Amino acid sequence: QQAYAPVQQAYLQRGDAGDLNWNVTLFPTYALAQEADMSLHDYADFVYRACHVHGDDDSVAHWQSLQAQQQRLVEWLRGRDKVRVRGANIDLTLSIKGRTFINACGRRNMPDGEIFTGPVEDSLGGHVRFDFPVTVGGREIERIELRFEEGKVVQASAAKNEPYLQHMLDSDAGARYVGEWAIGTNYGIDRHTKQILFDEKMGGTMHIAVGSGYPLTGSRNVSAVHWDMICDMKTESEITVDADLLYKDGQFQI
Repeated sequence: QQAYAPVQQAYLQRGDAGDLNWNVTLFPTYALAQEADMSLHDYADFVYRACHVHGDDDSVAHWQSLQAQQQRLVEWLRGRDKVRVRGANIDLTLSIKGRTFINACGRRNMPDGEIFTGPVEDSLGGHVRFDFPVTVGGREIERIELRFEEGKVVQASAAKNEPYLQHMLDSDAGARYVGEWAIGTNYGIDRHTKQILFDEKMGGTMHIAVGSGYPLTGSRNVSAVHWDMICDMKTESEITVDADLLYKDGQFQI
């Protein structure tokens, strides 16, 4: 990952400048189905539902509608500052002052469905326990818990593969800071599959990524690491922005 970091940064910078276009997707295979604890038939059905190309779905209409819905959220968030995320496993504050939210609606990923930004690097404070395991490089890290002070991870633990978690957080100076904060909006993704292309988009969840941020959001964090970690927000949870209620129990309130 450290060797690949300059390539990753060039990729992000060219993408932000409009000099590079891509769309990442996934073809259902036996191996991916096995990872998701599903038969290939059921997994393929899941993939098509997540992409909204299942049965009689009007796929173009769906993604255009999602784009419009998410743009309304992006506009509401523009110019705001203080975010507080509270739930059974999280009590986190952060700042989005001067940052830009991205409307992820199928242009770069398929499936898609999230709004995300790069929070102010030194603004995160509080704690979070992630409900779903992180699978990176063939390793699964379970029940990750992080505590932040002035934006930095100051305590980290995991029920499984904790040494690997600690090793990655010590990869470089940016690995203990957050490059992305996002809310998933794809309610066609209704289960965790150990495939981040799907899992991070799951409706009723939010995620943060330690490490590198996307320059287009205003993030200045640079790292060889970009690890998305997902927190369930479907029950007993809320997100407020400048004390206004944005999100409650897995649903937007505006």
